Amino acid sequence: MLNTDNKDWTPTNPDFDPNKPMQVGGQAVIEGVMMRAPGSVATAVRRANGKIIVQQLKYQSVTEKYKWLAKPILRGAVGLIDMMYLGIKTLNFSAEIAMLDEKEKESKTNGKEKKNDKPKAQSNFALAITLIFALALSVGIFFILPLYLTTKVFEIEQTAALFNIVAGIIRIAILLCYMIAISFMKDIKQLFRYHGAEHKSVFAYELKAVLEPETVKTYSRFHPRCGTSFLLIVAFVAIFSFSILDSILIYFLGSISLPIRLLTHLPFIPVVGGISYEIIKFSAKHSNSLWGKILIAPGLFFQKITTKEPDLLQIEVALIALKCALGKEDASKYALQLEQVEITNAA
Repeated sequence: MLNTDNKDWTPTNPDFDPNKPMQVGGQAVIEGVMMRAPGSVATAVRRANGKIIVQQLKYQSVTEKYKWLAKPILRGAVGLIDMMYLGIKTLNFSAEIAMLDEKEKESKTNGKEKKNDKPKAQSNFALAITLIFALALSVGIFFILPLYLTTKVFEIEQTAALFNIVAGIIRIAILLCYMIAISFMKDIKQLFRYHGAEHKSVFAYELKAVLEPETVKTYSRFHPRCGTSFLLIVAFVAIFSFSILDSILIYFLGSISLPIRLLTHLPFIPVVGGISYEIIKFSAKHSNSLWGKILIAPGLFFQKITTKEPDLLQIEVALIALKCALGKEDASKYALQLEQVEITNAA
């Protein structure tokens, strides 16, 4: 059901170009979805009382501010950090709304009158510390740990290709086990449903469909530009890139050790991220070609774990975030309204 006449496809966002569909992306947050369009980010969250709250921010990425950073490879490395910062910032907003609902629930349960206070936004300094911690944890688990395990368990340290294949398999296994384990958690299942709603909404947008929940629900929840697909591509690119790097080091040094691998692999991670970004961008543009299908296949399979079928209410939240980001809806009408909670203690 496509909007072929394009009558309703004129967003008021001045930075938006309908002929460039890759401008829109997003992520699932706690009970909601964040959507990003050029110059704007909107996060829509459904409260426990059923109301939808939207936070819209003017946002310009680092690569948009500094055009010299938008070069191939470099743009992927820089964009990865940029998106992690934005992701943590929007997750923080959704967590604040969730905490507000929890406080209201406690006040009603305890039978005490309590005035609602507007949730306090996390400072930029605190967000920066959170980002650094998240990066350090990710690097430690998905890069350092596989190198350590491969070195200690297998006697293949001086065989560059085999060593990195085994380390890559361990890396993918850690990621896969982690995703499967958390997928059984109730809150994560809900998050994965919103992830599915985000994908369906982006697909509907890219195909110029009518942006209504009933129509959007018919679209696929598997999208080639998903972040989980990106993680898998990073894992495969790391095998190839680090094999070449280790081969060069062994050629010049004669041998290689774990400390040398850490000193050379860790600074090379941004390059791996940049190459992976170019691959996922290529595969998304050529998803109907043979090479494109091969490149996106592992990520789409992985999304069977990280996305779940959303209901119409979850799709509604995703669409509101999308429309607010594009400027098709006024985010101010979804502003947070705090009311005095009046509870009479029966005692």
